[in-house]
Amino acid sequence: MSCGEHHETDCSEVLAEVYLFLDHECDEKRKALLAAHLNECHPCLEQYGIEEHLKALLARKCGGELAPEELKQRLRTRLQQAVVEVVEVREVRTTRITTTTAE
Repeated sequence: MSCGEHHETDCSEVLAEVYLFLDHECDEKRKALLAAHLNECHPCLEQYGIEEHLKALLARKCGGELAPEELKQRLRTRLQQAVVEVVEVREVRTTRITTTTAE
């Protein structure tokens, strides 16, 4: 995903790491880069808000039960793969639209 504006950190990178940011699992330098991007980019901030609400809802409905670390890691990996797949599909569509328009 890209909002069309230039940012120090690409939108797709930010969205791929939004759960790490929400869970405070990234280092301070990365946290600062992600926070700066979210402050500049309305589409990413909106997506971040959705994810933040989803996480809060899950925490309330799951009663605070903790998932095993292995499960959390598998879920993180799968979520990152899904984001990459979505980004790749969008990039292919954008490339096709650009190519078609240029012809």
